[in-house]
This record gives sequence, C-alpha cells and structure tokens, in this order.
Amino acid sequence: MSNNYPEDLRYTEQHEWVRVEGKSAFVGITDFAQHELGDIVYVELPSVNQNIEVSEKICTVESVKTVSDVYSPVSGKIITINADLEDNPDIINEDPYGDGWMVEIEISNTEEIQGLMTAAEYKNFVEEAAS
Repeated sequence: MSNNYPEDLRYTEQHEWVRVEGKSAFVGITDFAQHELGDIVYVELPSVNQNIEVSEKICTVESVKTVSDVYSPVSGKIITINADLEDNPDIINEDPYGDGWMVEIEISNTEEIQGLMTAAEYKNFVEEAAS
C-alpha cells in the first residue's frame, strides 16, 4: 500500500487533496485514491468560471475498474482546469500530487481549509479504513 502523504497538502475523507497557494486551491485525488482506482482512462473536468460549494461534485474519473466522482474540498470559483488530463488522464496515476492536479479554485471561504485533514490525520484515516 502506498504511504505518500505530502505534508504541505490538506486532505478529505473522499481522498481529494488540496494545495493552497494564496487565494487559490489546487485540487486532485490522492496517491491512495489513484492506486485504488487503477489505471485511469478518462477524466471529465468541470467548466471554468463555475461556482461550486464545498462537497459538490467537480469531476468524474473513469478507470479500468470503476467510475468515481471527485468532490470539491472548498467553496469558490473554478478558475483553471488541467486540460492535459483530457488527452493524458494517466498523468494522475503517474504524478497525482504534481502534474495530475485537476482544478484550481479561487477560494471564497479560507476557513474551510482548517476543516480538512493534515497529512498525519489522513494517513491515520487511510490506515484505520484499511484495517
């Protein structure tokens, strides 16, 4: 099992990660999630300038095993999507925390970040779920 939990990110129970840079939040799925999904073959990305609420579905990821929804860890407006994933969705398998990011959200409520798990909390969450 993977144990890749970058310390500079925040995490959700649905296995999304968030990297906060100023008022922006970059969002993707965790190494654990991509490992569970298997080879990712398609990503349906949202529209730019779409306003979203915390826990709202923002993307759909299709793998050889299943289809999984990705939910927004924060409220705000989608300002950028990672268009590279449309032609190369397997980037998520190769680099889930780097080039495999999915959307950039302009955060409307920075306090929501505090409600997300730290790397240590997420690691415990995954290990408890697996046992």
